[in-house]
Amino acid sequence: MRRRINFELVVSKIRTFHIRQKRLPSFSELQALLGYASKGGVQRLVNHLVERRIVEKDKTGRLIPGRFLEGGFKLLGSVQAGFPSPAEEELIDVISLDEFLVQKKEASFLVKVTGDSMIEEGIKPGDIVIVEKGKDPKHGDIVIAQVDGEWTMKYYMKHGKEIVLKAANRKYSPIKPKNELVVGGVVVACIRKYAKR
Repeated sequence: MRRRINFELVVSKIRTFHIRQKRLPSFSELQALLGYASKGGVQRLVNHLVERRIVEKDKTGRLIPGRFLEGGFKLLGSVQAGFPSPAEEELIDVISLDEFLVQKKEASFLVKVTGDSMIEEGIKPGDIVIVEKGKDPKHGDIVIAQVDGEWTMKYYMKHGKEIVLKAANRKYSPIKPKNELVVGGVVVACIRKYAKR
């Protein structure tokens, strides 16, 4: 009879090994670490871990961290934002915030928001926005742009050949670049921390 896998315990032990050794265990180290009698059992376990993207294999077959070990979070179902409904905790998936928020890591950077020009879009002072450079802005995208020598974050509005930068705050007038407009990147996500510690 095959042993039942306690994934939480397995992941905890692998993560501890990874933190201490700065690498993942080999197959024989996994066998000793988890108390498996045979290498076949370890192979089946590794196959399960790869399926769940807890670990991956490089070109040589060595184990490398998957999205869960790289800082993933458990996705435990959904929550009703309208009328209350009974909540059921069910592990749907494991999500890496990097993978969820960032499509092109090498082309992305973070910017801390100051000012209130995008407040009606829900972007507040102190928020962090993730910006993807090299992405062609489309009408309605939020961009980080340099206008006549100064950087700003606004909606990118294109009317024919004319480009206007528009705030998400009625207090601010649209900006029509007089000389130069350089788009530094398109905002793809906004991060806000609620717990103040």
